[in-house]
Amino acid sequence: MHLSTLSVTTNTGCACTFKIRYLLNLFFIFPVGQWGRCISEECGPNGVQSRTVWCVHIEGWTTHHSYCKYEERPAIQRDCFKVCDWHQEIFEWDFSKWGDCVLRTSSNKVKPRTSTCVTAQQGLQHRKVHCVRKSNRSLVLDEICEFFTPKPASDQACLIPCPQDCVVSEFSTWSACSKGCGKGLQHRVRSVLSPPLYGGKSCPSLTETKGCDIQVSCLVGEDEFQYSLKVGPWSDCRLPHQRQVWQSGKPGLNFSLQPSEKNPMKLLIHEHFKPWDVKIGYQTRHVRCTRNDGKNAMLSLCTHDNTPTIFQSCVMPRDCGVSEWSEWSSCSKTCQLPGMSPGYRSRNRFIRHTAVGGGRDCPALEEKATCNIGGEGLSECPKYVWKTTDWNECQVTPLLSQQDRRRSNQSILCGGGIQMREVYCAQKTGEVNKQDLKEVSRPVDHSLCTEPPPVTSQLCNIACPVECLVSAWSSWRPCMPENCEDPQKNRGFKVRRRHVVGEPTASAGKCPHLIEAILCEDPVCYHWDLLEEGLCMAENNRTCGQGFYNQRILCKNNQGEVVSDELCKESSLHSRSTCEVPCPTDCVLSEWSEWSVCSRSCSSKNAEGKQSRTRSIIAISGEGGKPCPSSQALQEWRSCNDHGCTVFYWNVSPWGPCTEDTLVTALNATVSWNGEATCSVGVQIRQVHCIRNKFGHVPPKRCPENSWPETFQPCLLPCKKDCIVTPFSEWTSCPTTCQQGNSSTAKQSRYRIIIQKPDNGGQECPDTLYEERECETLSVCPVYRWKTHKWHHCILAPDYVRQGTIGAAEACGSGLQSRGVMCKTGDDQHVDIIGCLKWAGPMPPLVQKCRVPCRDDCMLTNWSKFSPCTAGCGSTHSRRRSLVGKSKKKEICQKHPLVETKPCPCDKYISQPLGNWSDCILPEDKVSLQLGMKVQGGIKVCGQGVRYQAVACYDRNKRLVNPWLCGNSGYIEETCGVPCPSDCKLSEWSNWSPCSKSCGSGIQIRSKWLREKAYNGGRPCLKLDVKNQAQVYDRIPCYGDCSKYSWTAEPWSFCRINNSESMHSCGEGVQTRKVRCARNTADGPGQIVEDALCDFSEKPVGDRQCSLYCPGDCVMSDWGQWSLCPKECNILNTRVRIRYPIRLPVEGKTCPETSEVEPCILNKNCFHFYYNLTEWSSCQLNDKAVCGQGLKIRLLDCVQSDGKSVSLKYCEKMGLDWNGLESPWHLSMHCFVECPVNCQLSEWSSWSECSHTCGLEGQMKRTRHVLQKTHGEGRPCSSHLTQYRPCLVKPCYSWVFSEWSACKIEGAQCGDGFKVRNVSCVVHDGTLSESAKVVENEMCDNKAVGINDIEWELKIPCSVPCPGDCHLTEWSSWSSCQLICLDGKRFETTGHQTRSRAVIVQALENQDNCPEQIWEGRPCTGGTCHEYEWRSSPWNGNERSVWCVRSDGVNVTGGCSLLNQPTATRHCNPSCSKPYSFCTQGGVCGCEKGFVEVMTPYGFLDYCAKIPMPEEKKADVKTNVGKNKLSNSKFQAFFKGWSIDPFDPDGKPKVWVYGISAAVGVLIIFITVLSYLICKKPKHQTRPTPQQKPLTLAYDGDMDM
Repeated sequence: MHLSTLSVTTNTGCACTFKIRYLLNLFFIFPVGQWGRCISEECGPNGVQSRTVWCVHIEGWTTHHSYCKYEERPAIQRDCFKVCDWHQEIFEWDFSKWGDCVLRTSSNKVKPRTSTCVTAQQGLQHRKVHCVRKSNRSLVLDEICEFFTPKPASDQACLIPCPQDCVVSEFSTWSACSKGCGKGLQHRVRSVLSPPLYGGKSCPSLTETKGCDIQVSCLVGEDEFQYSLKVGPWSDCRLPHQRQVWQSGKPGLNFSLQPSEKNPMKLLIHEHFKPWDVKIGYQTRHVRCTRNDGKNAMLSLCTHDNTPTIFQSCVMPRDCGVSEWSEWSSCSKTCQLPGMSPGYRSRNRFIRHTAVGGGRDCPALEEKATCNIGGEGLSECPKYVWKTTDWNECQVTPLLSQQDRRRSNQSILCGGGIQMREVYCAQKTGEVNKQDLKEVSRPVDHSLCTEPPPVTSQLCNIACPVECLVSAWSSWRPCMPENCEDPQKNRGFKVRRRHVVGEPTASAGKCPHLIEAILCEDPVCYHWDLLEEGLCMAENNRTCGQGFYNQRILCKNNQGEVVSDELCKESSLHSRSTCEVPCPTDCVLSEWSEWSVCSRSCSSKNAEGKQSRTRSIIAISGEGGKPCPSSQALQEWRSCNDHGCTVFYWNVSPWGPCTEDTLVTALNATVSWNGEATCSVGVQIRQVHCIRNKFGHVPPKRCPENSWPETFQPCLLPCKKDCIVTPFSEWTSCPTTCQQGNSSTAKQSRYRIIIQKPDNGGQECPDTLYEERECETLSVCPVYRWKTHKWHHCILAPDYVRQGTIGAAEACGSGLQSRGVMCKTGDDQHVDIIGCLKWAGPMPPLVQKCRVPCRDDCMLTNWSKFSPCTAGCGSTHSRRRSLVGKSKKKEICQKHPLVETKPCPCDKYISQPLGNWSDCILPEDKVSLQLGMKVQGGIKVCGQGVRYQAVACYDRNKRLVNPWLCGNSGYIEETCGVPCPSDCKLSEWSNWSPCSKSCGSGIQIRSKWLREKAYNGGRPCLKLDVKNQAQVYDRIPCYGDCSKYSWTAEPWSFCRINNSESMHSCGEGVQTRKVRCARNTADGPGQIVEDALCDFSEKPVGDRQCSLYCPGDCVMSDWGQWSLCPKECNILNTRVRIRYPIRLPVEGKTCPETSEVEPCILNKNCFHFYYNLTEWSSCQLNDKAVCGQGLKIRLLDCVQSDGKSVSLKYCEKMGLDWNGLESPWHLSMHCFVECPVNCQLSEWSSWSECSHTCGLEGQMKRTRHVLQKTHGEGRPCSSHLTQYRPCLVKPCYSWVFSEWSACKIEGAQCGDGFKVRNVSCVVHDGTLSESAKVVENEMCDNKAVGINDIEWELKIPCSVPCPGDCHLTEWSSWSSCQLICLDGKRFETTGHQTRSRAVIVQALENQDNCPEQIWEGRPCTGGTCHEYEWRSSPWNGNERSVWCVRSDGVNVTGGCSLLNQPTATRHCNPSCSKPYSFCTQGGVCGCEKGFVEVMTPYGFLDYCAKIPMPEEKKADVKTNVGKNKLSNSKFQAFFKGWSIDPFDPDGKPKVWVYGISAAVGVLIIFITVLSYLICKKPKHQTRPTPQQKPLTLAYDGDMDM
């Protein structure tokens, strides 16, 4: 039933209803929703936010809110702070440091330590986190900061190491007995090695005491009590009562230096600048007589003549006073960096007054704290990247060796080079890409860039100039008009041409003219070309007589092109010509020979060219036949090369610069960093002139107009490049502190870097790249000085303190006196002492000891001044004083020194060289700047320099003094030299040798010879020949042109008939001709050369057999050329040659064969041909290049099957394909010669600070590093990258402390006293050796560096125990530095060291008064983690030693876990009382080694049975009884182990069975031997028989046998 339907009717009315509602309210609750957004019209605290509240049954269903208790209804609205975006700049999270790590439970209560801790337990750290206003750090609502960033965690998990118990060392050895007779005490002590940490167990007692009894009777009275006078510690210093001060009436008893009302100083000195306030009081101590049992006795039993002082004057302690802390400095971390590295902030305070009278020393004056650990809310830190300038111009000079002659003309150098650029650091503005590297950015300090810098040098290439290569001139063309379409009468040109084989580069100039022309007459545009001429055929089918022959002709123009025949109508050549076929009796002539070479290349008025041809009679005429012509008719002449010798050609000048053409539209382009883009199209102009050969300019009409060169050409204009420089860097920092009065004005500078040079007319670079200015004038450092007042009178202890003491009737003795100290400026103004403490050095002493003389004291005058020094060095001067009054007569006063002498100051010093010479240091020539870019190789590496040796200066007492007192610079300087590196020196290249072959491929060689090897780090010789170490070779293939030279033969002479003198005889004869070697030209064979240049194997014959045919004989023509053999040479294949009859014979006679056939035989008349490729040449460079890109070549030639190189035309005729050689094939390819880059070193850094500020061992150093590593044959890097030079030998001044004295107690035997030590200022050479000399204390600072206040003390309290006193030992040595580690890893960065004092008891009766043992610790660095483990000794009976060992081998107490401690004793119940038995670790009785356990039926040990050993079987019969003789108990126990059962439970025979068997065997042998000896007849021998010796040895059980 739902509760809403419940109704109750009763007379009690509302009371019943209230009870029901109360019961219902127990089952309903008010859940709430999240607070909504803060609603407000304005930003700030006037907002309102609301949330939903509803009523829910505890089972989870929702109902009407009336069922919930209205009084417990949560609020549905509240005031709020509306947060806006700009609030982020006002509010921030503030959090405290993490608290200690504590163990906590869910109820937030401290959790107790558990015994199950292994390494550490988890804990919790807490910190306070609040949202604060940045301006005043006031707290605000956390919701404001949560609007921007989540609230930082206020708790974090942490680890707490397990409890570390106290660890102590081993005990020392026992001390000697406290008494030499009777009963005394001994003690031993140990020290604390590690204190208890994290709730570990406290330290055990550090002392053990035991009694000792010397067995010597004490003498009479020696065991009586001993009495000792004991003084107590001095009380605190206190001021006397004011009443006593008033009664004294003495101004000296005014312990305060404060001015009184009547003191006129108050009117002169401002209260703020009053003299230093030092108050002198008094202190007392107790003196008592103690007995050796610790009880007090009458003072008269201890006092004698010398009574200790019980009162003295003292300085009232005053602590060091410091100012309030200054404000925190700004955080050093101002931006967000990766990681959690914190920033730091600091605050300072200064000393207002120092500590006096043993007051507390000054605390730390500076405090640092971490800040911005996570960097939350900070902007990201700027990032820095390396930027680079443009590359400098490519330079070849740095790559040249020292001997290279090309250094004298560097403008012609080309090929590989090196170029430099500068690298600077700049702030990163965005994503870095290649183009951003050239972005103009302000240079910053290089240390801000963490990445490795880009390279500053690279190899480059300067294109080498390529000369223009042209072919040979062609032959002269026929005379032709300039224009065949409009030919001019009687004017034409003969032309010859050549073409460009290799184009030149721009820097190599232009090509020579390619066309030459000669004026000629009767030019012809077209001509007939004879292609083929047929045989002469007689007319009308006759066999001889008049006939004709057909010839094939074509009409061609001057370019060789076939044109219409109509254009050649005017030419005289016809297609059908007449001829004559000889009859059988006619004279027969040979064909005309070829025209000879023209006698002249051109013709003139006085000489013209001629050439001839001849023919000969091959058959004489018969009767009635046509006779032979005369000899003149057998030769024919004609003119040749009838053109003039004057040659004309067009000469052109180089193209002018590319200039802007306003008529041409500009191209749209932008400047790129490589400078390759173009901005517009320009025009270039050149001059053209007609040149007459060997004459000069002529009118243009003399040159053919159709070949007139162009005078204009378009060109591309490169873009202008302006100079680009970076902005100026920031000004270098200026000093921020005040400057000394005599110091010079500081300066600051800034610089900028050129990153792009101007080009193509761009804007020039600015003149100023470096600026310097003076820093703002700082205030001069203030001058402060201490002003001291006169010493006040000597103050003693008050009279009421001295009353009642011995000698107190007279106010005299030792006391203290004080003086005022003030601080003044340079102009005598009083200021606070802060300035003097900072600028004027240590404060002068305020208090000194003094003495008020007594009546019995010796009275002396004050010391006089020292007498003047008149004799100079080596002399002395003195001062005096004298006794006054009655003191002159007192003998004791005569012991006081009345004269004091000391040596006079000496200004003579001795200098002495010390140490080694420094490195040779070259003068620092700074690298020159050229437009802001460094010039390569500007650093001096060799030459004349200076080396230094330090000089020490000593005075006459051999004390080290400042070097300038010896009148020198502190150094001996000596000129020195750094040898310059000498490169490997080779000769120049020799000329190329002639090609090893005149026809085909060969080799050419050139070489260099070694002149001088490299030394001092010069360039090495890397390419020397392996066999001949003094030579370098270079080889290239070469080619002998087989068609360059050829044999030329004159026509055959007339056939001379053998044995006949008549010209008309016929028959066999001989013909001759001249054969010469000639150079081939385009016009045919040319100049006659040596026959050696032609191939003799191809030389034509110079004579031959011939026949002069008789009338009527058949006349045959000469044999024609042999036909070609097939490609495959085979004897089955043949070749043919033919001839034809010129004159038919008479009837009855026949003609010989007209053809001849022969087989094709390989390498005789038939050859195979193939292409041959040579090896690649070495990489050939341009003559003007050192390295870089070169060319490798190889040659192709044609080789005959017999190995002979022939012209390429033979392979071409055979149709061979080059592609069959290799794919792809090339006869040249690019290569690269590695550049010889010398090692480039940086400039020397600045000299470092001196390694020691004083002494002999100080030195400065400077370094350099490698900028460019060596490449190729470059000069190697020097290993000398660091230089050292000595520092000035300045004296070292140090405080030297003496050893502490023994504990001094004036006038007493024991009690409290002081240890003292002296401190001296010494001068030394940095080693504090025996040569150190004591000097005035003013030479040392107030305190030595690194010595704290405790270590500076010269007087420390101590105590000497009285006999019977219970006292503490001296402090033990500090333990080693120990760290707390978890699983072998450091848990903390700071370690712990400990020392302790143990308690020594001298009398048991007095041990109730013993002090507590103490220990103290201190932090340390560089500690180690220790582990502990238990060690144990072997068992000794039922006991053994167990101890704990630290990982460094030290035996300790504590540290090892008690849960794992091994047992030290073994306990068995019942105890092991059987012989040879012992209690085992398992708690049962066992037997020793060599015995076996025999157990009772109840499982207890019955006895131990001996196990027979093999050695016992070999026992010596002579000694066996003695060796095995047992005591009665052992003998009985041995036989108790025997049993009549011969077998063990496992079936094996028992041990005694083997024993009985052995014994029976031995007994049988013994009886046998004995019977033999008895029965044998004895022989008379004095020596025992030899046979007995082996028997004895056989039974000898000695192991040594």
